[in-house]
Amino acid sequence: MDLICLLLTLSYWALIIWIVLSWVVGYGRLSFDHPVRTVYSTLSRGIEPVLSPIRRMMPPIRLGAAALDLSPIVLFIAILVIQGIIC
Repeated sequence: MDLICLLLTLSYWALIIWIVLSWVVGYGRLSFDHPVRTVYSTLSRGIEPVLSPIRRMMPPIRLGAAALDLSPIVLFIAILVIQGIIC
């Protein structure tokens, strides 16, 4: 049980870090080999496979020329619900 709770907590914080880094990387001022971009791509390899099915069920909401991706929020809620049940 403790290991599952630890993994859920790490997943929660990895998702927060990934979201913040996506804004930094998306701003476009980092070189391709910048360490922040490396951390972001490493986290993406673990997070994107989990977000992809959520995005298929609930595509981003169009806001004019932009889109609002709610899949990370759904993943946050899922992590918190599972933590509430298990931990």
